[in-house]
Amino acid sequence: MNATSSAKTHDATTSEQAQIVLRFDNNKLASTLYGQFDENLARIEQRLSLDIRSRGNEVTVTGTRADAEQARRALEHLYELLQKNTEITLSDVDGAVRMAVADDDQPLLPDLERTGKVSAARIATRKRSVYARTPNQDVYMRALDNDELIFGVGPAGTGKTFLAVAQAAMMLENGTVDRIILSRPAVEAGERLGFLPGDMKEKVDPYLRPLYDALYDMIPGDKVERAIGAGIIEIAPLAFMRGRTLANSAIILDEAQNTTSMQMKMFLTRFGENSRMIVTGDPSQIDLPPGTTSGLVEALHVLREISGITTVRFTAKDVVRPQLVSDIVSAYDRNSANSPGSNR
Repeated sequence: MNATSSAKTHDATTSEQAQIVLRFDNNKLASTLYGQFDENLARIEQRLSLDIRSRGNEVTVTGTRADAEQARRALEHLYELLQKNTEITLSDVDGAVRMAVADDDQPLLPDLERTGKVSAARIATRKRSVYARTPNQDVYMRALDNDELIFGVGPAGTGKTFLAVAQAAMMLENGTVDRIILSRPAVEAGERLGFLPGDMKEKVDPYLRPLYDALYDMIPGDKVERAIGAGIIEIAPLAFMRGRTLANSAIILDEAQNTTSMQMKMFLTRFGENSRMIVTGDPSQIDLPPGTTSGLVEALHVLREISGITTVRFTAKDVVRPQLVSDIVSAYDRNSANSPGSNR
């Protein structure tokens, strides 16, 4: 990775003060790593409660041994991303720190050793690459790459939908599947489809916009439009899935908490040969009429013992939007826990 480090510690305990010096061989990349006015280094200082000083291509990290090692792993991971021509943001910095901290918290199997590096799952298309920013994202991305049916469950901002679409785009590009099918239940949150202007496509597009946005992030816009026109990418309300068998496809159902039991069963049984099916949703945000069972909640219970199905549960700690969003999710979670009678 073309970066070297040296360390001084007062003893072998993780609570004693340590100093680690990192040297990067590319001054331009080192400057980008530090961020404007060293804002990336300041972010790591804030997250890990240590001191980081930069001078040229050298960074000196001072703190407890555990914190200093976590900072080293985070900085080396970010430098590797820059070497791969991946732009980094403050969110990437936060993600690198989360992954470095999680590496210390993760129990090891008897036959494994720590590598001393952040190992984050990656999804890559010709337009961009994305890396796991939390341990649960890492598990989710590895499941997306290996398993046939995956449930991604948790609050907004955890990357459930975006990563699912990114995986589908990568699979389409490398020829693993022949098409992408993206679907959502068109459940009204205070409005009725019939009162919206336009034809059916114009009525349902607002419900499907997050799926379009994720696609355009991973695939050039002109290619998305051509693929939609050719039927290679299909974005449709859940009702349009009835009666079909979807083979050689990456199939995503988003906002699945707003499916009924019958709709969820119908969707899951569309699964065909050589396909990948991904179901995402947030059980705390159900917009179904009172008394209606959520198809997602029921499926998580009914299918819990079936092998070959992977469920990844995200929490407020996995929110990769600004810290305020994570704080909002946590506040609502606490309120919900203190209000057993709430249906949200």
